[in-house]
Amino acid sequence: MLLEHALLTDVSGKPLRQQHKIFSTEWDEISDWSDRVYMPYRVAPIGHAIKPRATMHSSRIGELTLTRFAYGVAVSVDEFSPEAGNALLLTTVRGNARHWAQRSVTEDTAVGQSFIANCSRVDYRIDLDPDHLQLNLTIPHAVLERMAQQWFGFVPDDRFWRHKCIIGGIGSSWLSLLEYTVRCVAEASEHMAEGRMGAHLEQSLCVHLLREWAGRAEQAGLDFNSPMNRIAPRYVRAAEEFMSANAANLPTMTEVASAVGTSVRALSGAFSRFRGMTPGAFLREQRLQGVRRDLLATDPESGTTVSTIAFRWGYLNLGEFAGIYRKRFSELPSQTLQRRLR
Repeated sequence: MLLEHALLTDVSGKPLRQQHKIFSTEWDEISDWSDRVYMPYRVAPIGHAIKPRATMHSSRIGELTLTRFAYGVAVSVDEFSPEAGNALLLTTVRGNARHWAQRSVTEDTAVGQSFIANCSRVDYRIDLDPDHLQLNLTIPHAVLERMAQQWFGFVPDDRFWRHKCIIGGIGSSWLSLLEYTVRCVAEASEHMAEGRMGAHLEQSLCVHLLREWAGRAEQAGLDFNSPMNRIAPRYVRAAEEFMSANAANLPTMTEVASAVGTSVRALSGAFSRFRGMTPGAFLREQRLQGVRRDLLATDPESGTTVSTIAFRWGYLNLGEFAGIYRKRFSELPSQTLQRRLR
C-alpha cells in the first residue's frame, strides 16, 4: 500500500525535509512533537516494553496536518485536549488500532480503514499494538465548520460532531483520496502548506470526509440534513459560553437568559430542540467537568481535598456528589485526585 511509505521521500526518491526529529526514544521529545501536530494528550505504554522507538513525519496541507507516526511500542492514548479545537482522522497502515467508540464499545480498524474522532467535542481513546503505523490528519474543528457551511449551507450541531466512526477501507474512494494526497505531497510538498494547491487539496479532503462522516452518522440514526441537527441560534451558544464561564457560581436560568437577551422559556425550548437537553443539564455537566479538571490539576500531596474542590463548584452533599461523579466518569473523585501519584 502506498501509505506505507508516505511522507518519507519526494517523487525523485530524496528524503522529504522535516522541521523536526524523525526518530526518538525519548518520551518528552515525542510528546513535544505530538503536542504540536495533534494536541496535548496522555499516553501510557502497554506491557513490558516501555522504551519508545518513535518515527515521526509530518506535512502541512493548508490548515491540516498530515502525519506518519508510530511509537514503536504498544501504547494506550486518551485525554486528548478539547481546548486545542482539533478533530483527528486516524488511518491504520500497519498493525492494529483499537478505538473506543463509546465507554464500553471498541472498534478495530483494519489496514486502510480510518477512524474519525472530533476531540474538540468528544472524549476519545485509542490502543495501539507494538507493530502499529498510522497515517493521521489533524483537522481544526473551525475548518470543518467552515467547509460544512460553504458546501452544505449549514453547520451541524454537536450531536453530529460527537459521532465517532470508521470510514474508508481497501478499494474505497476515501483511501484513494489519501493515496492521491500522499502523491501530491511527494511531488510538491513546498506548495502544500500555502497557496492554491494546498487549499484545493484541503477542501477535497474535508468535503469528502464530511460526506463519509454524514453517511455513517445517518446509519447510526443521526440525520445530517435534519434541522434538529443544525447549529443552534446565537443565544444558545452565548448561553453555553456564559454557563461554562460561570458554572462555579451556580447561575439561575433567569440569570442565564437575561445575560443572553432572551426569556427562560425561549432558552429552554431552543436547548431542547438544538441540544437535546435542558439548560440546567448543560450547567450540571459544566460543573462536573470543572471539578474533574481541578482534581486532575491538583497535587494530591498539597493537602487540597476532594471536598474543598467539590465545595468550590457548589456541591455541598459530598455523598450525593460522589455518586453523581462516579456515574458520569466511572470512577470516584478520590481516584481522579490520586492519579498524579501513579
